Amino acid sequence: MKSNQYSVRFLCMTAVMAALVCIMTMVIQIPIPLGYAHLGDAFILLTVLFVGKRSGFWAGGIGSALADLLTGYAYWAIPTFIIKSLMAWMTGKIAYQKDETCSLFSARTWIACVLGMVWMVVGYTVAGMFLYGSVAAGLSSAPGLAVKGVLNLVICYAVGMLFEKAKIRPLLAADRKGNA
Repeated sequence: MKSNQYSVRFLCMTAVMAALVCIMTMVIQIPIPLGYAHLGDAFILLTVLFVGKRSGFWAGGIGSALADLLTGYAYWAIPTFIIKSLMAWMTGKIAYQKDETCSLFSARTWIACVLGMVWMVVGYTVAGMFLYGSVAAGLSSAPGLAVKGVLNLVICYAVGMLFEKAKIRPLLAADRKGNA
């Protein structure tokens, strides 16, 4: 284990981003079959792209699961933790190059974010099939989840462009080198 793997900066940034993911999940909730649409996924993607892959993994899973616990969807907390953590992991794994850099405006990052949203739709559709005991119930959530995914991609890129223009990547990065 590296000495800076879980630095105070990493833990603090991850906690702040988990809280932000939770808040953005809870503040605006639009009912869709089997759940609700929200803006939390955009902030999971922003965490991965600007703060870092590991931070995105933990902030996405913990922040989203906490929102489920606090909004009456406790039975979704474990599937949510798994789905959102894996969404962040997948996005980070694809978006980051071998030198551990990531550019918001690269095709690689766009593909990573889209695939992360596709995973989210598939993950919740399958989880819904199991939680509600019906393939039809799980599939009924897919269109709403897809719209939520597109909305979160747009929000992620809109806020991400503001972050890039403001040149705040070094301030958000969870490691000391300023790399996300």
